[in-house]
Amino acid sequence: MLERTIAPAFKTINSIDVIKTKQSQLKNGIDFFSLSAGSQEITKIEFIFRAGMYQQASTLVASTTNTMLESGTRSFTADQLSDGIDFYGSFLELQVEQDFATITVFSLNKYLTQTLKYIEELLKYPTFPDTEFRIHISNKHQKYTINSQKVSVLVRRRFTELLFGEKHPYGIQVNDEDFERIKTDDLRDFFNHHYTHKNCSIIASGNLPHDLEDTLNQFFGDNWGNSNSVISNTPVIAHSSTATKHFINKDDAIQSAIRIGRLLFNKTHPDYYKFQVLNTILGGYFGSRLMANIREDKGYTYGIGSGLNNLVHGGYFFISTEVGADVTNPTLEETYKELKRLRDDLIDTSELETVRNYILGNFLRSVDGPFALADKFKSIWEFGLDYSYFDNYFTAVKTVTPTELRDLANKYFQKKDLIECVAGKM
Repeated sequence: MLERTIAPAFKTINSIDVIKTKQSQLKNGIDFFSLSAGSQEITKIEFIFRAGMYQQASTLVASTTNTMLESGTRSFTADQLSDGIDFYGSFLELQVEQDFATITVFSLNKYLTQTLKYIEELLKYPTFPDTEFRIHISNKHQKYTINSQKVSVLVRRRFTELLFGEKHPYGIQVNDEDFERIKTDDLRDFFNHHYTHKNCSIIASGNLPHDLEDTLNQFFGDNWGNSNSVISNTPVIAHSSTATKHFINKDDAIQSAIRIGRLLFNKTHPDYYKFQVLNTILGGYFGSRLMANIREDKGYTYGIGSGLNNLVHGGYFFISTEVGADVTNPTLEETYKELKRLRDDLIDTSELETVRNYILGNFLRSVDGPFALADKFKSIWEFGLDYSYFDNYFTAVKTVTPTELRDLANKYFQKKDLIECVAGKM
């Protein structure tokens, strides 16, 4: 008989074994990573291109090119593409981030071949029709105008500009004139240069059909796109603002949006693993110090957090929140107090143990299922890392000491090194 009046014993996580991808190549050299797991007859396929905003020559081009892929091809209108994919119970996602553009399709295994004929069309033969382009740009411009009234958007835009510099690919911001400047020829040029088999990698996950590679070769195994295109991957030097305090005044603001942070590193840096523990303590989960102080104790905000944004050519640390305009300055003071505590005092072993268990438990939850496992792989593949990354991360979380965390805080959390940006009222 199960004794329900006694809580089960707490067990620590000592190791996590993840299912690994298998690597091969299509006939034309496209890297193909497959992760077969799960019981549902569903396949997820991601076509990944180094065609993010870092690669664009002018703003809006990368995101608009990706979005417009499903607006019509040589054989199908936008409606025919949408209806055809829906007819087979499939689902399409188009996404652009700073470094990569991704076309993701979810399909029932039995209809995968039928679905891929539509994906082949939009990857090889999009037409970028003018009517759909004008509608898209008009809608995007309207959304931009509305968002430009929000303090959270204003501070986010300005913050990355301050960190990287106004001309850096990660720091360049969209302006009103950009919506008038962009043309369909820009999209065609970007597409022809970046959406090629030489610039494509494929990650497939799910209960994969045994002949999936043959099927992919059937649709994508030939040479397609501009074979002479060479994608530059040269890092651009960032130029952070030398001024540490910045304010965007908005007289009618009810709230102020706050960003505090600095340029740092991405997950290829040796300090990354242990820094993640430090960040979690500061503001990386609901029980963090920032939440305990500024939300629970002071009641200044519904939420405050910190994080490390990983980019292929760098990364940055940030603290983010929105607070009532009347408590903007007290929030800043309390935030800097929490940073000083980490620099001055050793973290209590019980708090550290709680955070260790949270991080390891969260990792375990994040590898539940084939799609999640593929996402984990993608998160290291993008940075040229292998599965040893997870072993190193696991070891660092388990072994980091309070002294090491205090040393990291002194190394990276000095107030003089942090850029503060506030949008709203002070």
